[in-house]
Amino acid sequence: MAYDYLSIRLCSRIHRTILASACLALSALIGFIASAQSRETTVSPYSITIDATSIVSQSWWTVPGITPSIWTSDPESSDAYRTSEPRVLELAPGQYKFISFTFDFPFTVTREGAVDFSHTLDQCVGGRGTNTLIVRCKRTYPYGGEPEYSLTP
Repeated sequence: MAYDYLSIRLCSRIHRTILASACLALSALIGFIASAQSRETTVSPYSITIDATSIVSQSWWTVPGITPSIWTSDPESSDAYRTSEPRVLELAPGQYKFISFTFDFPFTVTREGAVDFSHTLDQCVGGRGTNTLIVRCKRTYPYGGEPEYSLTP
């Protein structure tokens, strides 16, 4: 009986060791596959020009997480970008947001390196399909066109 107890205990330790080793090997394999996939899908950022020089009077703008914030205590000493000159940003494909003190909107950088945004912004924003986002308005005004979304839930 003592022999059976020892062999059972030894077998259970061997099984746990094998199981732990298999888990470790599997997690390393998953990490390797994820790393290989992320290298394959990594896209270089594109040079996207933000041109808000049409805005009068001069103001400041930001693309959160990319450019300096406009929400500092003293905008005059801030590093935030001003509307007085176009700026080139290196942006990977994805969703972003242009923000000024009176106007903000989402925009997208496509996999082709072009900007896209809602058609409802056409009166104030230009450059769709190019690498330049042109902001023409200091604030949005009522738009008389059809919305791009359903009015019913």
